[in-house]
Order: sequence, then C-alpha cells, then structure tokens
Amino acid sequence: MSEPNAGAEIPQNKTIYINNLNEKIKLDELKKSLNAVFSQFGKILEVLAFKTLKHKGQAWVVFDDVNSASNALRQMQGFPFYDKPMKIQYAKTKSDIIAKADGTFVPREKRKRHDDKGKKRKDQHDSSLAGMGVNPAYAGAYGAAPAVSYPGGAKSMVPEVPAPPNNILFIQNLPNETTPMMLQMLFLQYPGFKEVRMVEAKPGIAFVEYGDEMQSTVAMQALQGFKITPHNPMLITYAKK
Repeated sequence: MSEPNAGAEIPQNKTIYINNLNEKIKLDELKKSLNAVFSQFGKILEVLAFKTLKHKGQAWVVFDDVNSASNALRQMQGFPFYDKPMKIQYAKTKSDIIAKADGTFVPREKRKRHDDKGKKRKDQHDSSLAGMGVNPAYAGAYGAAPAVSYPGGAKSMVPEVPAPPNNILFIQNLPNETTPMMLQMLFLQYPGFKEVRMVEAKPGIAFVEYGDEMQSTVAMQALQGFKITPHNPMLITYAKK
C-alpha cells in the first residue's frame, strides 16, 4: 500500500529517503541492490547507507535530476524489497549534509583538485598502455586488447543458433558479486516472475524463470543491457531447454 501523500510536505528534490529497509542485509549488498532497482529511473549519483544504529534500515538515493527522483518515489513506494515494503519520501536535507554525517563530505574546491589528480593518473595509465602497444580506448572494461576472432579458427568461434523463445531466460556477463537476491529484485518487477537460479561453479551467469514466454520476453526487453556495475551490461537470451 502506498503511503497517502508520501513526501508531500517536503519539497521535491533529487534525493529520496528510504526507510523500513531490512536491517539484516549487509551494507555493501544493500547499496548494490538499491542501485540495481533504482537505476531504471535515471542516473544515480550515489547511494548512501550507514552502519550507525541511528541510521539502520535507512538509505538515501541521490539522482541526477528531480524527475528521476519523483518517478522513483511514485513507482517504488511500498515495493517489497528483501521482504519489507519500502517507505520512500524526498530527503529533507541536501545530500552534502548526508555526506557530512557519513564523513565523506569534501568541500567543492577540494573536490576539483582531487578530480584533477585522478585525471593525471588516468593520463599516465593511458600513456603506459600506449607504450605497450595497446590503444587506451580498447582497454575499456577488460584492461587489455580485445580478442580477435579468426575465421575457421577454434570451434567455439562458430556462432551458436539461439534457442527459441521460452519461459526461461539465460543471463550472462554478470559481475562476480551478483547475488540471487539482487537479480530477484530486478526481475521481480515484471509479471510472471517465478525464480532465479545461479550456478555456484560458474559465476557470471544465471537463469530466471517466468510463467510463460510472453512474460519472459517482456523482462528480457526491459533489462537487456542493464548494468549492475558500469562495466557489466547484462546479456539476456532464452535458455536452451
């Protein structure tokens, strides 16, 4: 059930405040899961949650624009997140104030100097890659030159025939830290969701089952290329039966 006029007394802003969160979830996993379910509404600048007793069961999600924040508030109000309905309102405070509470606050002018340092480091990294004969633009998410496929090479180079549409999706290119619960949060948003199965021996892949192929197709189209981390766009296909 949505709260009546949740957040109406607080002016709209880019930061939403969420409480009634499950306190048993590890902080790191909580932040990643919040990022996963809220990034569908727009660019997230940061997700804040703290270990202190005073801030337990609470988090702040800072969006790039107010529109994203208001859509997130409206659509995710009461969403069953780790078995507890989320209570969402606009944050009363600017996110800098939250950052001060967290100890991560950096005054604006210091931030710029810090960013410049990071840029210098990246330039040095790029020049060392160039020295190794690797085009820095290629280094991308892999930190190495891309693999080149040779026609008539290894058997694995032959493209496989995709499986026909069915109710089970095969997800690839997941970051190693992905948990079944994170995927459940994402795929649960689409009707007909049944379960997530991950294979311990093979990190980076998962199977997600829906009631029928129409439902699995809707979820596939909505989440194709979704990034749990900036370097891992999901690759979704139908599972082979």
